[in-house]
Amino acid sequence: MAEAEEDCHSDTVRAGDDEENESPAETDLQAQLQMFRAQWMFELAPGVGSSSLETRPCKAARGSLLKAAADTKGKQELAKEEKARELFLKAVEEEQNGALYEAIKFYRRAMQLVPDIEFKITYTRSPDGDGVGNSYIEDNDDDSKMADLLSYFQQQLTFQESVLKLCQPELESSQTHISVLPMEVLMYIFRWVVSSDLDLRSLEQLSLVCRGFYICARDPEIWRLACLKVWGRSCIKLVPYSSWREMFLERPRVRFDGVYISKTTYIRQGEQSLDGFYRAWHQVEYYRYIRFFPDGHVMMLTTPEEPQSIVPRLRTRNTRTDAILLGHYRLSQDTDNQTKVFAVITKKKEEKPLDYKYRYFRRVPVQEADHSFHVGLQLCSSGHQRFNKLIWIHHSCHITYKSTGETAVSAFEIDKMYTPLFFARVRSYTAFSERPL
Repeated sequence: MAEAEEDCHSDTVRAGDDEENESPAETDLQAQLQMFRAQWMFELAPGVGSSSLETRPCKAARGSLLKAAADTKGKQELAKEEKARELFLKAVEEEQNGALYEAIKFYRRAMQLVPDIEFKITYTRSPDGDGVGNSYIEDNDDDSKMADLLSYFQQQLTFQESVLKLCQPELESSQTHISVLPMEVLMYIFRWVVSSDLDLRSLEQLSLVCRGFYICARDPEIWRLACLKVWGRSCIKLVPYSSWREMFLERPRVRFDGVYISKTTYIRQGEQSLDGFYRAWHQVEYYRYIRFFPDGHVMMLTTPEEPQSIVPRLRTRNTRTDAILLGHYRLSQDTDNQTKVFAVITKKKEEKPLDYKYRYFRRVPVQEADHSFHVGLQLCSSGHQRFNKLIWIHHSCHITYKSTGETAVSAFEIDKMYTPLFFARVRSYTAFSERPL
């Protein structure tokens, strides 16, 4: 026991001597190590995050650094956008001067800096005419001015000698310019452009000439007359539309600048061969054509002939095609907001010449009858075009005997033979009519 105590005492004395012999650097290293261990154990404790260990001065310093970085980044973005704007306007100016190669280079450099720079800037012609890029309008200002283009153009018109001038000649000429005509005469010309065939497409193209023509083409009276011609008394109120033009463009209606066409194809079994070894099969194709007019008339034709030869004949109602059916139609809108077209068509009446050869012979009286076809179609849109599709609802034949006045009705089953009719616009139909709107 005494020896053990002496050994422990000697170890303690030796440890004390070692501690006295340690240098200050080793002491600091031990202190840092102990501090690291304590911090590490504290972080491992549940519910304690690394963010809580940061001191307030560290947080403040980091926040100031982030704010400075954000400000620097924002200034760089503004400088980059300004540089891209300058390059874009320079490209516009070069393009206006005819230097397309130089313009492409500036466009490319501007798009490399800001890919959507063309949507962030718009340009207008400068008053001096020096170039397009000398003055520009930002999107916000441009949107506020172009929200109502009609009002904007009306404000830009000039007044001279208390007379409203819709347009001015670009070059001086000894001939009389159209701007000299009074407003009433111009509006009458525009009504001739629309014509009784409601060629509103030509009116829209005419509005692209100048600001004055744009104002004339937006005249509410022209569009009101067009709506009355299509829907009659059912369009007295504008609600829920904001203008007559919006009603004509948005409200469902049949189109008048072309023909609705459907193609039907089916297989029919033919007669058996003479030797009885095989039976022929025939592929039958035919077309249905329906042409609507603004005054309520409609034409219908079923024929195997191609549209290239038939469509030109349907331009007017005075066609010489024998198999064509003529009639009237009306539009009906149900409670389910589905617009339907109902038509009653009959065959053209042909006057038979009197046959004097057999006038002295007694003939067997033939019971005369009138045939009329009742058609129901549903109007809808397909693809990007509006009101370009008609779906069959019903089709029936009404036979009225003149001698007795009785009527027999024969309804046809709507099957796969009644394919939908799709609209095909015909440019030759949009010509000047014999009467104005």
